[in-house]
Amino acid sequence: MLCGGASATKPATSETQKIADEVKPQLEEKEGKTFDVFTAVEYKTQVVAGTNYFIKVHVGNDEFVHLRVFKSLPHENKPLSLHGYQSSKLKHDELTYF
Repeated sequence: MLCGGASATKPATSETQKIADEVKPQLEEKEGKTFDVFTAVEYKTQVVAGTNYFIKVHVGNDEFVHLRVFKSLPHENKPLSLHGYQSSKLKHDELTYF
């Protein structure tokens, strides 16, 4: 994969769910609400100086949230960081760079 280019969209894995779960409190703080449902559906990755994960998460009913999570390089030993999100998304909305 080229540095800077996003991968194809892939079905979420247990690792993707773990990443989403780890940044869930950051999103809940920004949104001022808690999510009873928080299921990663699909994701893309982008290799930078670390990895950006773009994750589509089902948050209940017909509502989805797109997360942009940054995972630093292993030697930096930093926690996952929620770098951005888009709320009020639908199931068919394409996961794009933001």
